[in-house]
Amino acid sequence: MALQMRSLDYIVLEVCLPGGRPENAGVILLDKEADQLFVKARRDWDSFDTEESDVLSSLEELIESMARDHGASATLAYIETSFSGVVRATDRQATVAADPEARLRRLYRENVNTVGAVPVIRLSAAAGGLSEEQLPGEQVGTVDPPTGVRQSPGMFAATVVGRSMEPLIPDGSLCLFKPHGGGSRNGQKLLIKKLGTFDATAQFTVKVYRSEKTVHEDGTWEHQRIRMIPLNPEFEEWNLSPDEFEVIGEFVAVLPSEE
Repeated sequence: MALQMRSLDYIVLEVCLPGGRPENAGVILLDKEADQLFVKARRDWDSFDTEESDVLSSLEELIESMARDHGASATLAYIETSFSGVVRATDRQATVAADPEARLRRLYRENVNTVGAVPVIRLSAAAGGLSEEQLPGEQVGTVDPPTGVRQSPGMFAATVVGRSMEPLIPDGSLCLFKPHGGGSRNGQKLLIKKLGTFDATAQFTVKVYRSEKTVHEDGTWEHQRIRMIPLNPEFEEWNLSPDEFEVIGEFVAVLPSEE
């Protein structure tokens, strides 16, 4: 079935501080037929040397509220005519897309500074553990964290191949991961590297981690069994020993696709 293309308008928001150069800071997209506004703005407002950073940080929420109260078309027209100080609007441009939210993400990536973006890596190139200085693979791009996800040091994105974690993670999904913060791993969805595997495409997998431990009288303990459990019942779980795998990261979210 052919997708229905929608007629859209968009503007780019700029922030221009006194004595500074304008910096692209967000995208506003208007679905004219549905009179619906889509907004995506930067989240690193604290990096701007201005007393207005608190005001800027609420800009996306303010615009969405205006659209709910006064309508999307009227709000965009107001922004075009009234935003001329620290926050400015570029000239309106037209585009078409079947999925406005996906087009918004693409426009944001193409127009807004990539400050705050996380690296996208190719896992097949991984050669070691994860740290803030060393990614677990070759960087092939960047992506912005989705709304509601706070970026943390060492966060990265990678494509997950396979159906073992469906329906949560569809085959071929670009997923966001963060370094494991320590403590218990039980019940967490972890990206692991299975050691001793020569087929690079089979080295990496996401599974639910379960550990069964034996506690000794002196208070020490040891792993009795480590289970890597798929969500898809069509796949079998793995039983691994601690020296058979390496934790690369902890699953955060499936990233929405761009159109």
